[in-house]
Amino acid sequence: MSYDPNNIFAKILRGEIPCDKVYEDEFSLAFHDINPQAPVHVLVIPKGDYVSMDDFTSSAPAALIAGYMRAVGHVARELELVTPGYRMLANIGANGGQEVPHLHIHLFGGKKLGPMLSR
Repeated sequence: MSYDPNNIFAKILRGEIPCDKVYEDEFSLAFHDINPQAPVHVLVIPKGDYVSMDDFTSSAPAALIAGYMRAVGHVARELELVTPGYRMLANIGANGGQEVPHLHIHLFGGKKLGPMLSR
């Protein structure tokens, strides 16, 4: 999957499409998912043209990787997900169910979550 600069997350980063922002810093943007799958469902995306975690970890600068991962943790703490527990998910590629060709981590919480994979 190649990076599409017109994907929805790229448009959100450029301010062309609004989002319900939770957090933003120089490395990332976090916002509520428009189709939540749990009481808390937030997406955290890096600022940069990265398709997947594989692409990101192999080509992003170390400061961006560290800053992005710190932002994911910061958002989980700010949303008070850490103590009750939460799920962090990044879909990668077609078999992983990735729909948007921009790296994004889902944070799910606010209730007891079921099994990770359906059979």
